Amino acid sequence: MGQVAPGERGATRIADRVVAKIAARAAREALETLPAEAAPPHATVSVHHASARVHVSLELDYPSDIGAQCSAVRRHVAQRVEALAGMEVPEVAVQVERLHSAQARAAAQGRTL
Repeated sequence: MGQVAPGERGATRIADRVVAKIAARAAREALETLPAEAAPPHATVSVHHASARVHVSLELDYPSDIGAQCSAVRRHVAQRVEALAGMEVPEVAVQVERLHSAQARAAAQGRTL
């Protein structure tokens, strides 16, 4: 049997939900810690050819440097999706769904910070 020409071999398609799982896991990896009661990061993606636009929703501790954390998530998600799925990531939108106050947790446990 002869080899099939590269143009006739077909293509590999990675499902959007797989790319979304990669992005959600990468978002979790980018954060040093998550609040104990926080939901894990969730991602949705829009894939077009070899490009993925990613939207990540997450919950963070407060007070903290929210901008730096969101920037780290954007950077890490783009790197991991490109490395694992082979897709360009021109956009990673990060939405902070909820802030968890360390002071409120301490007050609920009867302590002050």
